[in-house]
Amino acid sequence: MTILPYERYRTEVAAQLGALRTTLDGADLSVTVPTCPDWTLDRLARHVGGAVRWVDLHVRTRTKENIPESEVPGFHGPEEGGAAALDAWLAETAEMFDATLRGADADTPVWSWTGEATAGFWARRMTHEVAIHRADAAIAAGVPYEVAPEVAADAIDEWLDIVRFVQRVAADERAVALRGDGRTLHLHATDAGPELAAEWTITLGPDGVSWERAHSKADVALRGPLTEVLLAFYRRRSVDSGRVEVLGDRELLEFWLERASFG
Repeated sequence: MTILPYERYRTEVAAQLGALRTTLDGADLSVTVPTCPDWTLDRLARHVGGAVRWVDLHVRTRTKENIPESEVPGFHGPEEGGAAALDAWLAETAEMFDATLRGADADTPVWSWTGEATAGFWARRMTHEVAIHRADAAIAAGVPYEVAPEVAADAIDEWLDIVRFVQRVAADERAVALRGDGRTLHLHATDAGPELAAEWTITLGPDGVSWERAHSKADVALRGPLTEVLLAFYRRRSVDSGRVEVLGDRELLEFWLERASFG
């Protein structure tokens, strides 16, 4: 597993928020987001901005406790002003968080909901929080979605780590059920060079999930362009979209997709 440098995460959060603003520019903010059907595009944008502001307050204050959303200034976004005000709020959010991350380093202690209570954890988490929700926005707006290969690969790494953490602390019964007798899943990005090592082998053992970046023969394989593998693995795009290929035990892949959870 390769974790990106802290400075890369810092700049990536700002870049992802900028790309989200571009996706929203001119879009109908009242449309339903197919991948988050309880949300409109407006609600999705407010969720993303609010999440970044919530994390920003934690990192900026170096808190050792969880801060309620109700105590985060500007958490819900602007009440008036329409799309222009929402865009300005997202731009301000990006600038604020970038400044906060500049004032910290990867090892700066900060409360988190995992065993890794650092600013580095949050810089990585927000990189992928925004990147994945930007995909939601792109799908809703009907525009192309692209993400840098190293960011997409790291998003898969982080997702696997989160599922394993949720399973370990029994935070969600669905993730706890991801056990087995050694059955394996393989993710294979067909468009990534060997230097990225964009292949993963996931094992469902009796004690839970384990994984590694490796090529191997597995019970089921999910193959396709890296971005499409990411979106399918994150349940943002159906495995029947024609953009990825499933080889082997499809039921095992569906078993995973139904149960992998943030908790």
